[in-house]
Amino acid sequence: MRWLRYLHKPWLHFLVLGSVFYQIQITVFPEPKTVIGPLSESVQNALQQQWLTRFGNLPTAKQKTKMIADELDRDLLFQRALELHLHLHDSIVFDQLIRNMRFLDVDTDKSNAELFQVALDMRLHLGDEVVKRRLIERMKKRLLAINPPIEVTETQIAAEFIARKHEFYRSPRYSFAHVFINPQRKAELDPVIKTIQDQRLTARTARYLSSPFMSGYEFQAQTAEQLTRNFGVLFISDLTKLGPVVGQWYGPIRSSFGWHYLWISAIEQGRDARLDEVTRQLRYSLEVSARERALQTAMAALRSEYEVRQ
Repeated sequence: MRWLRYLHKPWLHFLVLGSVFYQIQITVFPEPKTVIGPLSESVQNALQQQWLTRFGNLPTAKQKTKMIADELDRDLLFQRALELHLHLHDSIVFDQLIRNMRFLDVDTDKSNAELFQVALDMRLHLGDEVVKRRLIERMKKRLLAINPPIEVTETQIAAEFIARKHEFYRSPRYSFAHVFINPQRKAELDPVIKTIQDQRLTARTARYLSSPFMSGYEFQAQTAEQLTRNFGVLFISDLTKLGPVVGQWYGPIRSSFGWHYLWISAIEQGRDARLDEVTRQLRYSLEVSARERALQTAMAALRSEYEVRQ
């Protein structure tokens, strides 16, 4: 056969042996992986200080380990983004570096394109947190595009509703208008109430008898928790204890600010939420969890391409 005569050609022997030696080399002596970490002591201290500012106490050993791992993941995503040159084609990165350069030299006559290149040459993009956050976010989106999360189904939503039904109990809600009497007008409290009753004033008409109240005079479908923020614990305790009736004046009730005479316009009794009322919330929660699982799977694969040092 004609092709057999090539088996004796020296150049063919050279190509075959070269290929074999190359495969042996990359197998026995693979190219070293890019190293991520370890975090410097100053970075670890900064992370602990951020934790202390946010939570009011230093992290436990377990929390510190998780905190360091999360920061190494950020560094890894940033490194991959740089390797993919995402910073060279991003408007937010471009604008941020231009702002930095013009701050450093307000009198420069260089164009934006020239300043951008100077910023890259100075490696300013490596130390800018805005740039880092932007590139990390782009990398996360890129990983999710490659490894998309599983779509949430109606069956999953229904199952989640059953599992978390206790979380969606709808507390009683109160709707009312009020006339407020501040402590300086305490002596006027009974006469004001008598005027409202004798003249059968509506809530809107009775408002002219009220002292100014910063949070307003009408409240719609307010939970006990919401009312506590506006009036204090004493107010909601008295309101719920005596059982107000819709369509009647009620009070006076004491709050942290003074006294309140209430016109009760509606009361919604506490009840379990229906599935249709919380479907959107459940869907969002499940989608967030699905994205997180997909991202963690993608991150595990990405970590295998680097040498991550704790």
